Amino acid sequence: MRELINKSIGAAILISLGNYALLKLGNPIGPVIFALGLLGVCYMGQNLFTGKCGFLIEDKIKFRDLMIILLVNLVAGYLCGLVYSFADKEIVTNAVSKVATWDVSVSFFIRSVLCGVIMYIAVFLYRKGTSLGIIYGIPLFIFCGFQHCIANIITLGVARTFHWSIILAILGNFAGSLLMWYFSKDIKIEKKKRKAAK
Repeated sequence: MRELINKSIGAAILISLGNYALLKLGNPIGPVIFALGLLGVCYMGQNLFTGKCGFLIEDKIKFRDLMIILLVNLVAGYLCGLVYSFADKEIVTNAVSKVATWDVSVSFFIRSVLCGVIMYIAVFLYRKGTSLGIIYGIPLFIFCGFQHCIANIITLGVARTFHWSIILAILGNFAGSLLMWYFSKDIKIEKKKRKAAK
């Protein structure tokens, strides 16, 4: 349990650093640098909800553990954002402006689902030995305006506020990741059969 929590805090810190760069630098360089956060999470073996939820069934992750990862990511992420808000007034202004564009809508949920799809692909490709999914996927979802729940909670911390859209982001990220897992599981099973046949 202690390791689970520590790795979940570590993941939040890594993503918060990427989000800081995004709020500070904006487009086009911010989204590219943000990818460092997920690279760190994957290479250091940290626990990020959006990187784990799509592998819930495949990796036989206990649902309770996934919820602990989510809760710790959210709390640690918000606290990181809060700390950053005292370090840089510019990112506070940018965070407040960003939160002002969020709403509780079908559009927001769909953009959260699409972020979940990209996160699954990015982590899946990393597990296959390439970081290209992360390097291209992370800037892609940011440029497209897709919604990442942990990045969003960090932004809320920087803005020192709360927005109910975070619930949609969590559910959408979860749904998108599992959706991508579902449509790719048959491919994985087929590859295993081919290997077994050889």
